[in-house]
Amino acid sequence: MENKINRINALANGCVVLVDRDQDRINYLKNVIQFIDYRIEIAKDSSELKMRILGQEEDVCLTVVLGPDLTDSEVGQLLKVTDQAPLKPAILLMKSEAGVVLNYKSDARFLGTLKLPARFDDLHDLLHRAQIYQEQQQSGSKAQRPLELFRSLSGNSRATRQINKLIEQVAETEATVLVLGESGTGKEVVARKLHYQSARRGMPFVPINCGAIPSELLESELFGHEKGAFTGAINARKGRFELAHGGTLFLDEIGDMSMPMQVKLLRVIQERTFERVGSNKTIRCDVRIIAATHRNLEEAITKQMFREDQYYRLNVFPIEMPPLRDRVEDIPVLVNDLISRIETEKRGSVRLTPAAVMALTQYSWPGNVRELANLIERLAILYPYGVVDIKDLPEKFRVGIDMTKQVGALPLVNIPGDEPETVASVPRLPNEGLDLKAHLSTLEMNLIRQALDESEGVVAHAAKRLSMRRTTLVEKLRKYGLQRAHESTGI
Repeated sequence: MENKINRINALANGCVVLVDRDQDRINYLKNVIQFIDYRIEIAKDSSELKMRILGQEEDVCLTVVLGPDLTDSEVGQLLKVTDQAPLKPAILLMKSEAGVVLNYKSDARFLGTLKLPARFDDLHDLLHRAQIYQEQQQSGSKAQRPLELFRSLSGNSRATRQINKLIEQVAETEATVLVLGESGTGKEVVARKLHYQSARRGMPFVPINCGAIPSELLESELFGHEKGAFTGAINARKGRFELAHGGTLFLDEIGDMSMPMQVKLLRVIQERTFERVGSNKTIRCDVRIIAATHRNLEEAITKQMFREDQYYRLNVFPIEMPPLRDRVEDIPVLVNDLISRIETEKRGSVRLTPAAVMALTQYSWPGNVRELANLIERLAILYPYGVVDIKDLPEKFRVGIDMTKQVGALPLVNIPGDEPETVASVPRLPNEGLDLKAHLSTLEMNLIRQALDESEGVVAHAAKRLSMRRTTLVEKLRKYGLQRAHESTGI
C-alpha cells in the first residue's frame, strides 16, 4: 500500500473538491483523502463550487467529487460551473450505476463511480484516471511532440542499439540500403530514420508498396505516364521516382515485384534514368533508394522468383530487423512510445502496470511491433485513461502465466522530459512473500550489469549512468564478484 500511496503522491500534489452536505460522509472522505496526502476542499452546492473555481488563478484541483444525494438538476448545474474552469476538472460521481450517473456517462469528465466505504484500489485507479485526464487537457495547449520522436527506433536491447549504429553509419552516404525482416518489425521506421538522418532530410520521402499494386500498374506508378499512353490516361502524371527527386524512394515489399518489372527497375537503379510510360524522353532522377522485404531473397533467387542481379544491386548495405520476440527488452520502451503517439494524436491514453508489461514480454508476437501497436490502441479504447493490469489483457497474452506468483523485477522506463510515465509503477508482492534483501540485491546486480554492458565495461561511465561514485561502483563489483568480467576501469 505504501508504494501505491507514493505513486499517487508522485502523480499530483493537488487537491480534491468534494461537493456534499452530509457531515459524516465529509469527515470520512477527509480522513481518506488526507491519508494519501491530498488536500480536500468542501463545497456545499454549485454556488460555492463556482466561487472556488473562479477565485483560483491557477487551479490545482485534480477532481471534483459529487456526493450521492445530489439531484439531476444539481449535477447539471455543477457540470456547467466546471465548464468555466481554465481546465475542466474530471468528474467523479459517487453513485450506483442507476439514476443520475446514466444521464452523464457520455460526458468525457465522467471517470466512474466510488462506492463507500471506499476500497483503496478503486480510489487509486480513479485518481490516476483524473490525473491522466488533466494531463491530456494541459497537453492540448502545448506544442505537439516533434514528429522525429516517432521516427526513432525505440529500445534498449543490444540488437536495437546495433541497428541504430548501422543507421548512423550509412545515413550520410548515398549507398542503397536493403532492410530485411518479418512483417511488422518496423522496416519503414528504419527507412524514415535513414532519410531523416541523411543530407536529404529536407527533401521528399516517397514510399511505395510494390506488392500492393498490380504489376500492370506498377510501371506507371514508379515512372509516371504521358497523356494518352493507355486507356484512362487523360492527363500526364509524374511517377514516384520524379516525386522523390532530391530525396529518398522507399520500395517496400520489393520481393513481391514481378520478374518483368524487376527488369525495368534494373536500369533505373543502375543509371538513375528512366522514361515515362508512353514517352521516349529520358529523365534523370536524383534519388536515394531504400528497399525492404519480409521474404528471403536468396531463397527466392533459387526458386527463380527474384533476379540475382537485382538482388546484388539492392543489397549494398543490408540491415536485418530482428523480430520482437528476440528483443523483448524493448517492449517497455515501445509501450511508452506507442502510448505517447496515441496521446499526441489526441486518441486517448492508457497506462500499463509492470505486471502487464511483463506478461507482454512472454508473448511470441507473430505480428511484431505492429501487433503491439494494435494492442495498445485497443487497450486505450477499452480502458480510456485507465490502468491496465495483467488480468485486463486479452486472453492470448495471459496464456501460461500464473498470476499468483511473483512476476519479477521489470525496469520501468520513463519518457524523457516532463512527460508522465506510461508504465504505472504498482509493485506486487507474491502470495508466498519474498526475501526483500535478496530481491533488491538481484535487481541492483542486474542494473549494474546493464550499465556496464551499455558502457562497454568502462566503470567510470557505468557509474555516471547509475549516478554513483566510481569508487562505490568498484566496491559493489567486488561485492557481487563482477570485477573479473569487467576489468576495464578507465576514466
